[in-house]
Amino acid sequence: MDAIKGRTVLITGASRGIGAAAARAFAAAGANVVLAARDRAAVERIAGEIGDAAVGLACDVTDMAQVQAAVDLAVSRFGALDVLIGNAGVIEPIARLDAADAAEWGRAIDINLKGVFHGMRAALPVMQAQGRGTIITISSGAAHNPLEGWSGYCASKAGAAMLTSCAHLEAGAAGVRVMGLSPGTVATDMQRVIKKSGVGPIAKLEWEDHIPADWPARALLWMCSGDADDWLGREISLRDEGVRRRVGLI
Repeated sequence: MDAIKGRTVLITGASRGIGAAAARAFAAAGANVVLAARDRAAVERIAGEIGDAAVGLACDVTDMAQVQAAVDLAVSRFGALDVLIGNAGVIEPIARLDAADAAEWGRAIDINLKGVFHGMRAALPVMQAQGRGTIITISSGAAHNPLEGWSGYCASKAGAAMLTSCAHLEAGAAGVRVMGLSPGTVATDMQRVIKKSGVGPIAKLEWEDHIPADWPARALLWMCSGDADDWLGREISLRDEGVRRRVGLI
């Protein structure tokens, strides 16, 4: 896609699943890609497979300094930061409120919500100075619908969805495009964790019920084009057949 060719994309949670698929999709479209995740070996391996247009680094999104370092690397290595995809996320703990581990619950907030904030906080000054940029938060239907045993995930994703709307309100006039992607259930390791828990309706789904990770990756690529501007400040849902057609998935 011409809209992304030569641009620089930073993806958090890029060691597997949607993040890894997105890194490959953006690189195939001609973008420079910075893969950030706690698993240094995994992101370095994927970056090595992609080639000179990619670099991987260890990054814990709960640590503002590490996220800032990822943004700084993108700018120093490739000269700009054009796209930030806030993808890092965890589902655990899957437990009812009266039995949830407080530390694990807090960790979900740290990763799923504060991690998104850290990315925006580091990227927005760069993008606003450039007068351009796209920030996409990976959201979920759980941001808008309560699910048994998922209080930490639901609450953190709801917070991240509102944070995304706030970023659009504050930075849209400076040329920064901000929106969310709600992909539905995707065939990633997270679904194995959910299935093992046996809690709630999602755990009852079979592997073939989930969409492949390259579907949201292709949607993310499309969202960087002007064709997605109707959704600025809002979420795009891959559950919507009309959206799937517009992206070219069906």
